[in-house]
Amino acid sequence: MTGLRAFLAALLIAVLALFAVPAAAQSQPGGPNDIAVEIFSDRQQRAEDGSVQMTVALRFTPRSEEWHGYWSNPGDAGLGMQVEWSWPEEWFGEAQYPLPKRLVIADLMNHVYEGEYAVLYPVNIPADAPLDDLGPLEATVDYLACTDVICVPQTAQVRLTAERMGVSLDRWRADVVPPLGSEAGFEIAKNRLRIGIPLPAASDLGDVHVFLATSDLGSGKRPRYAAIQTFMREGDLLVAEIPVQQTPLADETGTQNRVEGILDLGNGRGVGFTATPSDVPLEGVKPIRSEAATPELWQLLLAALVGGLLLNIMPCVFPILSLKALALAKAGGEQASARSDALAYTAGVVLACAGLGLLILALRSAGEQVGWAFQLQEPVVLVGLFLLSLAITANFLGLFDVPGLAVSGHGPSRGGSFATGLLAAFVATPCTGPFMALALGAALVIPPLDGLLVFTALGVGLALPFLLIGFVPAFRRRLPKPGPWMERFRRWMALPMGLTALALGWLLWRVGGSEYLALVGAVGLFAVLGLALVGLFQRRGRSGASVIAAALVGVLALGTALLPAPQAQANSSESLLDPVEFSEAALAEARASGRPVFVWFTADWCVTCKVNESVAIERETTRAAFEEAGVVAIRADWTRRDEEISRILSRQGAAGVPLYLWYEPGADAEQLPQVLTPDLLARKARAPR
Repeated sequence: MTGLRAFLAALLIAVLALFAVPAAAQSQPGGPNDIAVEIFSDRQQRAEDGSVQMTVALRFTPRSEEWHGYWSNPGDAGLGMQVEWSWPEEWFGEAQYPLPKRLVIADLMNHVYEGEYAVLYPVNIPADAPLDDLGPLEATVDYLACTDVICVPQTAQVRLTAERMGVSLDRWRADVVPPLGSEAGFEIAKNRLRIGIPLPAASDLGDVHVFLATSDLGSGKRPRYAAIQTFMREGDLLVAEIPVQQTPLADETGTQNRVEGILDLGNGRGVGFTATPSDVPLEGVKPIRSEAATPELWQLLLAALVGGLLLNIMPCVFPILSLKALALAKAGGEQASARSDALAYTAGVVLACAGLGLLILALRSAGEQVGWAFQLQEPVVLVGLFLLSLAITANFLGLFDVPGLAVSGHGPSRGGSFATGLLAAFVATPCTGPFMALALGAALVIPPLDGLLVFTALGVGLALPFLLIGFVPAFRRRLPKPGPWMERFRRWMALPMGLTALALGWLLWRVGGSEYLALVGAVGLFAVLGLALVGLFQRRGRSGASVIAAALVGVLALGTALLPAPQAQANSSESLLDPVEFSEAALAEARASGRPVFVWFTADWCVTCKVNESVAIERETTRAAFEEAGVVAIRADWTRRDEEISRILSRQGAAGVPLYLWYEPGADAEQLPQVLTPDLLARKARAPR
């Protein structure tokens, strides 16, 4: 949508440019002189081959500070300058621009100049040119003058007069961005442009940014100028990653063999670069972020550890607490057994978290927009979790037994505790609790090895209570003694697991509708009947239970794989806030209205999101406060994969949902806590402005 809006904006400006002079003269004060243009040249010099060389400068002077001009590539909107010379075009070299600035309005980025600026052109007049017949140098300059509210196409006719010839251009020449001495390389990995720029390691870097002069990257891809750029470096190599988008209105057949632009080094410094296709290595590169905004690795590891620990008490993890409770009581007080059990469980949790983190990092490096719990956006994974919760419920009810598994109620088993750890971590993925947002958001942009350590620390935090009980005798002595109560407790735990199965069934209905739920329900009924048959063989001591169980798993796996894909996602549920459904265009329109904007990112599979909605969002007090303050509510439903939502989550450094953004009029986004208090939103709406 952003690319389409930018295209339409540029198209509108181009149409206006056809009527530049009359429109400016009739509708704008000052006519075509909102930004005045003058032409100058330095002294002519004769080269050894007899040619005459000089430099011509076009100076642009806004009539007031609110007006700005544009770089050669104006960005998401605007219009680059066009010059028609009275002398032969081939005598003029490439335009030399000063370093532009970034201007973001309604999520569209423009590349602009504020105040006076000059564009230089080297001129090389051949030795055999008839100098006496040339006449004075004249130019027709078409350009755009804008404020933050209006844009006026301009046309200026300029002539190089005697008093403006042979003057010093040093002050403007000093502003021109110098070229980089070495050639850069670039590659496009799906939806990211990766540029490797040779830059001395000793270079002082401030707020770095890449201004791309090349707007068409080939195959219908264009840069997303307003997206967050990621910078990494190793030694004398600086790597910039810039998100790109597919534009349906562009030619998708061509390829680009050169990318040009300016690397803004910060503090008013920049270098121009030209990049050709090549492999841009990422191995060993380190992210560049300001020290004030970027936590150290140890801080991220600590945040992940605490986030994993708090995950144990989050609502979305409650169903697996029953698994832990039985496993802890089963371990009893015997030291060696408890430690072995704790280590096996921890290994399962850590392996699952690290494996999921590794998969996320690999997919993101390939250009996929995925985050924490992304697998729950796949219907086949939801079906698998639904069948698994049914199986655990049937196990708790005593329909069948799994020897050695922590949910079985039998003695300690390293293999069973390991499997329980895997399951605990997988079921916990829909949640993103306190401290996790900082850690997991950073884990997606720091070097891959460090990011993997963050995911591993999350797993250690999730397993920490079990680990402490296994290795600290004082904690272990507080556990109740094993006894007949364990069987009763196990059967009671069928209740939360059964409710989990019902919740997953509701989610399957939300994802695929009633017909899809009916098909999955039939597979689930077959699974329960098969497990009951396995239990019958077990209780009667007959052989063949393992064979039946293996056959059942195979049939269920095949049946799940053969299920048809859901045709459409169910509509979002009703809300007291009457929200607008999220899109980048809807967000831009809401922010341009001058009213406060609240955006909440949610998913039907995110239990934390649903708890927050019932506690803080879907409240009459919140609705009344929003209505009184004129707050625009926008809901971003990430139940199924959505590229626009994924991009916003990435820009905000969020690994997943929930995410809550508050926009005051004219201000950037403020991230609200991931656990909302009942009156937080009402207080934000009623705050003085």
